[in-house]
Amino acid sequence: MIQVIYGKRGSGKSKKMVSLANEQVKTSKGNVVFVDDDSRAIHELDRQIRFIDASEYSLTDYRSIYGFLCGIISTNYDVTTIFIDGLLNGMDKKSESSDKVFARLQEFSEKNSIDLYIAMHDEGDLAISELEKYKVFS
Repeated sequence: MIQVIYGKRGSGKSKKMVSLANEQVKTSKGNVVFVDDDSRAIHELDRQIRFIDASEYSLTDYRSIYGFLCGIISTNYDVTTIFIDGLLNGMDKKSESSDKVFARLQEFSEKNSIDLYIAMHDEGDLAISELEKYKVFS
């Protein structure tokens, strides 16, 4: 399952993600991972949540993010939920390879029984209609 939190910059998406992660860790039967493009949220997250500051890695496109997610679950089979905040900022969401990114992430989620929560900025380059098949918070 993929759930997307979509909105303008400064609309509280990151705070909502942290809150959802902290709620999820209380009821999850596996491990919860929070991936962010900086380390601002680290002190707000429950200490049982595995935090990864992705700025330490070269995640510049969808392929690298997909490979990174595969690496996370390949080292820990108990991951049940992954929160992705800020990684998609500034990427070209209309490129040919990005057309299928959510289909590929959905396949990843279903195949590995992992819930994905993704926060995305409304930068005017990704129509909300492209996200309608996913539960969208705003």
